[in-house]
Amino acid sequence: MYRCYYSRLCQWVLAATITVVLLLAFVERPSSLSKTSDLRHRSEPWNPPCGLTESIEMVCLIIFCLDLGMKSYLIGWEEFKKCKWLISYMVVLSISIIDWVLSISMLCHETLRVRRLFRPFFLLQNSSLMKKTLKCIKRTLPEIASVILLLALHLCLFTMIGMLLFAKTADQQENEEWLLHFRDLPRSITSLLVLLTTANNPDVMIPAYSQNRAYSIFFISFSVIGTYCLMNLLTAIIYNQFRGYLLMSLQTSIIRRRVGIRAAFQVLSCQRTQTSAQVLVRVHAVLKVMSRVKMKSYYRAAINAAVQAHADVGFMDREQFQKVFDELDKDRITEHPPLPQYSSVLLQKLQQLFSHYYLTVLGNAVALTNVMCICTVLVLNSEKTTVERNNSNLEIINLCFILYYLLEMCVKIFAFGGKGYLSYRNNIFDGVLTVLLLVLQVTIFIKYTPPSPVESNSSLWELVRLVNMLIVFRFLRIIPDIKLMALVASTLMDLVKNLRAFAGILVVVYYVFAVLGIWLFEGAIKPPLGISGLSNTALQNVSNASMECGTYEQLGYWPNNFDDFAAAIILLYNVMIVNNWQAFMDAYSRYTSEWSKVYFVCWWLTSSVMWVNLFVALILENFIYKWDRSHSCSITEVEKIQYETSIQLMFREQIQEPTEEELLCQLHRHPHLHLQW
Repeated sequence: MYRCYYSRLCQWVLAATITVVLLLAFVERPSSLSKTSDLRHRSEPWNPPCGLTESIEMVCLIIFCLDLGMKSYLIGWEEFKKCKWLISYMVVLSISIIDWVLSISMLCHETLRVRRLFRPFFLLQNSSLMKKTLKCIKRTLPEIASVILLLALHLCLFTMIGMLLFAKTADQQENEEWLLHFRDLPRSITSLLVLLTTANNPDVMIPAYSQNRAYSIFFISFSVIGTYCLMNLLTAIIYNQFRGYLLMSLQTSIIRRRVGIRAAFQVLSCQRTQTSAQVLVRVHAVLKVMSRVKMKSYYRAAINAAVQAHADVGFMDREQFQKVFDELDKDRITEHPPLPQYSSVLLQKLQQLFSHYYLTVLGNAVALTNVMCICTVLVLNSEKTTVERNNSNLEIINLCFILYYLLEMCVKIFAFGGKGYLSYRNNIFDGVLTVLLLVLQVTIFIKYTPPSPVESNSSLWELVRLVNMLIVFRFLRIIPDIKLMALVASTLMDLVKNLRAFAGILVVVYYVFAVLGIWLFEGAIKPPLGISGLSNTALQNVSNASMECGTYEQLGYWPNNFDDFAAAIILLYNVMIVNNWQAFMDAYSRYTSEWSKVYFVCWWLTSSVMWVNLFVALILENFIYKWDRSHSCSITEVEKIQYETSIQLMFREQIQEPTEEELLCQLHRHPHLHLQW
């Protein structure tokens, strides 16, 4: 049952169920199924009939109930009572089912769906690394709170100084700073808080600066202390705490793995009568177990090869057994197949020529020339419409370059062989794009060259544009050939693999804040009457003429709202970037109340301060590890060896191996293992 539950099929079903239940928010009322979210000319979205999404959700809840039951049965009732995550899982499922029953009984006309707020929990509880990340954040909170307290003190201090400096005077010409930014306490705090993120700089100080140069000292001092000192100190604290806690959690994982290996050795050694004092295990027993273990084929082959090295003896002792499983901690190295052998001297010379590194350099130079030609033509045709453009010259040029790309691909296949060519990822990238480009270019010449009729200039331009985009995209082939660029690209690729836990945390936070935003602000902003039928240009003219500069209305931010889930996600993203986020705070405080600012400040602290700094911490750790590993490698070595970096490998040097005494102590105290000694 344990193997069945953790099989690939069951885990895929569970992951698909979590994905479906999270995506329901895009379809449920208020539905996001409309072409645009612009409040001025948004059509009525399609809303599913009552019972459709509810039926899908109930199927998902039933699967979650089965998942909870299976986990509870596997770990036992005593362990279940100690596991806070499983107890919370049961509570969330109970609340969701009760709320679902209420929705059905009210014919889907309820104003509040509480269960939507708890849906991200299903994603959290299914990932151990996400749970570790949450513990890391929880552990970091006291240090973060101390810096945020300093920030709050810094903000309040400068707010009081600002209100004293820019108090209302009898001269109305000198009251512009007071009127715009320091009229009352909430506006003063908001202005300086936004300045902390540099979103309203230099707008916030221009009225005062135009009156007196000395006023700039106040704003510069606030920014230097707050933005460049305290905010960066916050980044350093989060990075340090994240790294320390992650190292500790990985140390625990390593100990757990070593305990499992030591227990496996003891179990296998108990299956035969030992004739000597030394405890041994049979090689064929280990190979038999390895044939049933679920793991990646690469590691299975490496461990089997290490075990086979002891086949002549037939037995392994404890140290040899543990050393075999060190293969799990090693880098995965991709070795390229040998070059094909040719008997002809001429073919051997050609093979040596076409497999040389300078052929790749020449190909990169040709690709750069092709991109420059496209850029030149685009600049010359920038003022022309798609109908007026004459693309024949560009297409002839592109065809010549594509023929060269095809020739380069063929000679590389000749030099490296089919398997050798495909063993390089950049060759696969090159080959796929070259074939696509050739097919598209031939299609253009067959379909749109006289005497064949020209069906549509617009469709011709679409094909030409696609060809040009693929050529520009193909220019990325230079990345593996520039060492530092390859290092950065490799770091980004590893981030994609190792960032799942952090991306999951971000999805949870976005989901919760989007649901809360819909509850609080759905339908709060309404466009002025009588402008829904105007064109975009007319709307912009009306906005510029009748609305205050820099406001939500004047900037045309109407698509950013909380009227559906997708629009709420985009609005939260725009606030996380903190560019012009004060426009959203100002709009919702005017349309609802001043307390709406609390929501936006909480989101800024959670996303821009917390999560972005965690993201920076992971990037730093990954890049430093990559830099230390590859700063002594040449470009050809980087090309020949492909490292797959995991978080465990990043911290390998800092991880301490447990001793035999520590492992035995752990095994003797283990609640589920009762081994014979």
